[in-house]
Amino acid sequence: MSGTLNKVMLIGHTGDEVKMHYFEGGNCIGRFPLATNDSYVNKSTNERVTTTEWHNIVVRNKAAEICEKYLNKGDKIYIEGRLKTRKWQDEQGKDRYSTEIQCTDFTFLTPKNENPSSEPRPQNTTHQVTPSVNNPQEASPDSPAMEDDDLPF
Repeated sequence: MSGTLNKVMLIGHTGDEVKMHYFEGGNCIGRFPLATNDSYVNKSTNERVTTTEWHNIVVRNKAAEICEKYLNKGDKIYIEGRLKTRKWQDEQGKDRYSTEIQCTDFTFLTPKNENPSSEPRPQNTTHQVTPSVNNPQEASPDSPAMEDDDLPF
């Protein structure tokens, strides 16, 4: 097999509100930290140890607007995406690198009644990020694609 794969799947809790950045031409990106936990029992002390890993999540355009509207700090979310490393320079001119998850799909996992937001959101809402999200009806949280159905699976 000569192909490669760059895919990330995470379930975690948001560490902050979504920070939006808007660009000329109407495009935007949203950024937020996501915490995932790992726990194990230390065999020498029989103590449970939990470690937290932080991930930088980036969502674009309509998906970013949906996340900004419905995600709150502490909410649980499923993220699918790909790793992307950005190179940038700090104030001293030194090269720095940031590894981010470029989100391609997400599902809200926090139940509606646990969401302190004033606007209710559809429970377990899945949103696939498409490259061209020019049609606002395409990714609307009220659209039929976002509704729960009665399928047994």
